[in-house]
Amino acid sequence: MRTFASYALATAFIVGGVGVALAQPAAAPKKNACFFITEFDNWKAPDNKTMYISTKGKRYYRLDMAGTCSALTGINPHLITQWRGTSTVCSNLDWDLKVARSPGSPGEACIVKTMTELTPEEVNAIPKKFKP
Repeated sequence: MRTFASYALATAFIVGGVGVALAQPAAAPKKNACFFITEFDNWKAPDNKTMYISTKGKRYYRLDMAGTCSALTGINPHLITQWRGTSTVCSNLDWDLKVARSPGSPGEACIVKTMTELTPEEVNAIPKKFKP
């Protein structure tokens, strides 16, 4: 009888906990995550799938690539970007990004999978040599 009571109590606790978890509101998307293209300031890449960018307003973003973009870690890489449509960048869909390994070399298309604005704590965690 004790086992059944313990089982029933544990089940009620788990089900009740799930109900509470389901009742929590979803995290709201960050407002004003956009920046004007004229605010784009600098960038650095720690590897061939990640790029950090900064804006003149001292905001930082991490761009995660959909695949590898080997040019990001080239000898003297530089960005070749084309902005289409609005004058703001708000998500990965706003990037038409190519990276050239060095001046004069052809650009490699790099597809941005996600664009995430970083918190001050996340910015402080970026190693100094990769902070834009």
